[in-house]
Amino acid sequence: MSIVAIRGAITVNNNTKEDIVNCTKKLLKEIIRQNNINKSDVISILFSATKDLNKAYPAIAARELGLNNCGLMCFQEMDVENSLNKCIRVLLFFKSNLEQSSIKHIYLEKASILRPDLN
Repeated sequence: MSIVAIRGAITVNNNTKEDIVNCTKKLLKEIIRQNNINKSDVISILFSATKDLNKAYPAIAARELGLNNCGLMCFQEMDVENSLNKCIRVLLFFKSNLEQSSIKHIYLEKASILRPDLN
């Protein structure tokens, strides 16, 4: 087994705890489903959120999904001029027999513009 990294992102409609948590859950569920990840193989997840999302930590969603034995950390995304608003980004590390090249990175909602090569 080796350590593999998955990237993903999703946008949120409203800066509310409910939207932040629900959208982050949607993203994590899709990452886990499309990459056939066993939750016990997840090592850590890094979350970043744009400065306009400040009502909840995205990591709450991971804990509510049962990702309790991995490290979680939240950061504020760099404030780049003309960048995508209300966006949560994820970098998930897990143990796997998959090659990095076979990983499915997941970009949902308006965040799909961040990786047009995946569409």
